[in-house]
Amino acid sequence: MVYNDTFLRACRKENVDYTPVWYMRQAGRYDPDYRKIKEKYSLLEICQQPELAAEVTLMPIRKLGVDAAILYSDIMNPVASIGIDFDIVKNIGPVIDNPIRTAGDVERLKPIDVEGDLSHVLKTIRILDRELEVPLITFAGAPFTIASYLIEGRPSKNYLLTKSLMYSEPKVWFQLMDKLGDMIITYLKAHIANGAKAVQVFDSWVGALAPHDFKLYVLPTIERIFNALQEEDAVKIYFPGVSSGELLPLLSDLKADVIGVDWRVSLSDARQRVGSKYTLQGNLDPTVLTAPVSVIHQHAKQIIDEGLQQGSHVFNLGHGLFPEASIDKLKELTEFIHTYSAEAIAQHRGGVKI
Repeated sequence: MVYNDTFLRACRKENVDYTPVWYMRQAGRYDPDYRKIKEKYSLLEICQQPELAAEVTLMPIRKLGVDAAILYSDIMNPVASIGIDFDIVKNIGPVIDNPIRTAGDVERLKPIDVEGDLSHVLKTIRILDRELEVPLITFAGAPFTIASYLIEGRPSKNYLLTKSLMYSEPKVWFQLMDKLGDMIITYLKAHIANGAKAVQVFDSWVGALAPHDFKLYVLPTIERIFNALQEEDAVKIYFPGVSSGELLPLLSDLKADVIGVDWRVSLSDARQRVGSKYTLQGNLDPTVLTAPVSVIHQHAKQIIDEGLQQGSHVFNLGHGLFPEASIDKLKELTEFIHTYSAEAIAQHRGGVKI
């Protein structure tokens, strides 16, 4: 098999013959074979078994034909190394045994020890680096998103405790941001050293902030993370999560290669807001996958056309896949993205494929 680097080339704004595609949460719950594995093991138990985690990561490459793999893991994995006890509870999500509420709680957080505490993650990456014929994306949760779990103690809809700490105890907040920023930098550098070809920082819930609050309380740490990764030989992606369209204009100086976009803002509007230097990633609404195939094609065609008009583009969802997604529709969608975009690019180049 020839190594398929189309995803990397698109991320670096190089010429490609078709629009590459991968799906957030592509290694997971929509796949019947994965559900069988989950009958035996929890998410965290799978992560702790490198061969099994690698196998789950490989499943969508074999079944869907996507252009990149994303490591089977969880954004909470690294916080275990800094002194946070948590579990992933079914139908709830991360639940923290010792939530952070005070300056003392923040001071007790330890520096991350990736080699010592998370060697299973690095081993999984090394296995995949040997076996994959497409690039491996690894990831970390961004500081605000991780902080929201650590402070609230579980998923939240209004982030009341998180914002209260941010507004009322800014010194404590920035200490927490610094420690989480250090954790993310160390974690992702270890991923790259062990074979990751791209890293994505997931900021799933930062769209809950007003732009001026994001700029003051969060963006400095995001910028520090990407500045620290700038010299690393890997593609860098920032996904500011859902409802983040109003934050995009603040990202124009970020030292990233790719900005992820959710479905609430068009790719053309996103391009105007972030500027021309980034590849855009996104932005199909995951629930469109419940529609008939003809409707899925209609939405995908619009995104592909807009992506090609706006410069470099990686097709993805505006958020993660959900359990009810059809694996057959995903496979068909992937084939459609490849075929339709190849024809569109060839036509744009005068009918000559490069």
